[in-house]
Amino acid sequence: MNMMNFTRIVLKNLFSKPATRNYPAQPKEFFARTRGHVEIEIQACIFCGLCSKKCPTGAITVERGEKKWSIERFGCIQCGYCVESCPKKCLCMCPPYPQPEAQKPTEAYVQPELEPIEKSEKLDRAEQ
Repeated sequence: MNMMNFTRIVLKNLFSKPATRNYPAQPKEFFARTRGHVEIEIQACIFCGLCSKKCPTGAITVERGEKKWSIERFGCIQCGYCVESCPKKCLCMCPPYPQPEAQKPTEAYVQPELEPIEKSEKLDRAEQ
């Protein structure tokens, strides 16, 4: 009797598709509301500091004078308060989670300085 049940299960599994996913070849698709990690569009940031004030763990630091924004990835709890409080909407939550590492790195982003336009270039642009 047990052999018949076992044979039925074997045949069912033999002709059905696998229950698991071939992980390296098929990466996991995240759900729409999955919280992952914080990303910044540094060119749009005005360095107001609201994101660092709203961060419950203090993982985000903003240095206004140096135009520097930094985050401790392992200090962040992916709550999304910083994204909600950003007035310029330059922060977003991206689906993949941070990768495991041996140390606790701090990622720093510095806003690139705009090159000053010379007067002759301004006049040329205005004439066109």
